[in-house]
Amino acid sequence: MTTSSTAPARAPRATNPRAAARRRPGTSRVSRTFYWMVLPAVLLFFVLHTIPVLNGIFFSMTNYAGYGEWDFTWFANYVNLFKDDQVLNAYAFTFGFALVSTILVNVISLAIALGLNSRIKFKTGLRGIFFIPNILSILVIGYVFNYLFSNSLPEIASGLGIDALSTSILANPDLAWVGIVILAVWQAAAFNIIIYLAGLQTIPGELYEAASLDGASVWRTFRSITFPLIGPFFTINMVLSLKNFLQVFDHIMALTAGGPGTSTQSVSLLIYRGGFQGGEYAYQTANAVIFLVVIVLISVFQLRVLQRREASF
Repeated sequence: MTTSSTAPARAPRATNPRAAARRRPGTSRVSRTFYWMVLPAVLLFFVLHTIPVLNGIFFSMTNYAGYGEWDFTWFANYVNLFKDDQVLNAYAFTFGFALVSTILVNVISLAIALGLNSRIKFKTGLRGIFFIPNILSILVIGYVFNYLFSNSLPEIASGLGIDALSTSILANPDLAWVGIVILAVWQAAAFNIIIYLAGLQTIPGELYEAASLDGASVWRTFRSITFPLIGPFFTINMVLSLKNFLQVFDHIMALTAGGPGTSTQSVSLLIYRGGFQGGEYAYQTANAVIFLVVIVLISVFQLRVLQRREASF
């Protein structure tokens, strides 16, 4: 008969739950240095962003004209905005302009980025040239385009016998928006090209070699490899483009100043004119609050839809 002797199991030592939590993997105590580094940015954001927003929301519920005395009107400004034809027309123009410009700038940028990512000569130099519009002032370039649309284009069109373009399109209420779209797309394409180029360079070359060996066409390769793999970059460009175009201001000031009449008046231009020049500070502040909420909701919706689209590839 054999006996086996084993040492009695040692009872676990009582530990402090707080100390155990500190030693839990993945959790570590945040250094005070981190807070001291973040604190200035938080304070600046609160002073320069949060306080002005809260101040705007406060005055949007008054009849303040930008000077003198004021009284509370609560939500009267918000209700009146939905009955104001000038405001509704500005929203219609802004959303139409932003939608057309967003689609055009992403199609053109992606096409140029694909060309600049291919095996062509002077690729590096061309990338620099295509980025130049992004570093130029919109107002300066806007005045150049204003001259082209008002003088050069009518002369060329007259010489070719195109009557519809023989006068400045900026003076035509039905065509003035086209000039603004051309300027906006030309200036914004540079940034989008850079984003798409960054995405294209993350795609492994082996995938294209395998597709070539399988006999895939150019369109099939783009649809099955290129576009799915640059999905996150497409999402970034779509969201940023739409947000920026919804806030269009400089392009309009340089080309039409909102005219002819109010045919190219955007929401941002209406807020600026009414709030700072028209004695409608509180009214246009309410307009700005609504516009802020609209842009945030659209951006969140756009992100959710496009990210779900990325997951389906």
